[in-house]
Amino acid sequence: MEHFYAPVNGIRLHCVAAGAPDAPLMVFVHGFPEFWYCWKQQLAEFGRDHRAVAFDLRGHNLSDKPEGITAYRIKPLLEDLRQLIEFLAAGRKDKSCVLVAHDWGGAIAWTFAAAFPQYVNRLVIINAPHSVPFARALAHDPVQQAASAYMNFFRLEKATRVMAENGCERLLKMFTATVDGRSALKDEDIPHYLAAWSQPGALDCALNLYRASPLHPPTPDDPGPAALSLDPIALTVRMPTLVIWGEADTALGTVLLDGLDAVVTDLRIVRIPDAGHWVIHERPTEVNAAILRFLAGH
Repeated sequence: MEHFYAPVNGIRLHCVAAGAPDAPLMVFVHGFPEFWYCWKQQLAEFGRDHRAVAFDLRGHNLSDKPEGITAYRIKPLLEDLRQLIEFLAAGRKDKSCVLVAHDWGGAIAWTFAAAFPQYVNRLVIINAPHSVPFARALAHDPVQQAASAYMNFFRLEKATRVMAENGCERLLKMFTATVDGRSALKDEDIPHYLAAWSQPGALDCALNLYRASPLHPPTPDDPGPAALSLDPIALTVRMPTLVIWGEADTALGTVLLDGLDAVVTDLRIVRIPDAGHWVIHERPTEVNAAILRFLAGH
């Protein structure tokens, strides 16, 4: 795998690529609290016939870490991705890619695909809600509000200190939210995650994703999504889209799939009942197989 830095949007993003430079482009966007490494099995699989590229979001691992919460709002995140694809597609007539994303990466990818469809020929979303059904559930569904309560804690200033305590014990515990209660991370993965979280400023920057977002459960002081007026038409995704969902996700319920076809014009959903939020770790072979079938037009 090839490591390099992409200069985009006034910062540098750390990237890892597999596959021939002139092969069709496939870009992977990680979630919280992860980094490029979570896609290693997908890079190995799809690097066979694609230029498969995973990167660290701004603020994460080896990418630059702009200061301040506003640097982690959706607009700079979208522009990072747009310029990254331009960088990766330099010299190509076709600047579009297959875009694959999980968790927070999915939140970015949903909006990106709607706003910049010329850059995305196929979209793959893994356990990440589209903003329209997510806002609806956060505003009105008590079960999803309870499942998402952690988001309001992550928005607090003290969250950085608490999540770093005892060798990032709470971050590691997040990965035990699996069907069998075992960590979704292998023993050999953990040192890589600890190293990424220990990069100066990285954990605080990662939590800024939550602090900058209006999508969180309402509180007595903040109505959250109830104060938003999202435009479903502007947020409609119009390219072929595959959604892979580990149904045992304790943070994101399957209610978030309800009505998804109203904002995705060409939708396929693959449900994996015996996997949770960390399905890319728990069931990588099934995830890869579903993506391969999708890319083959099945």
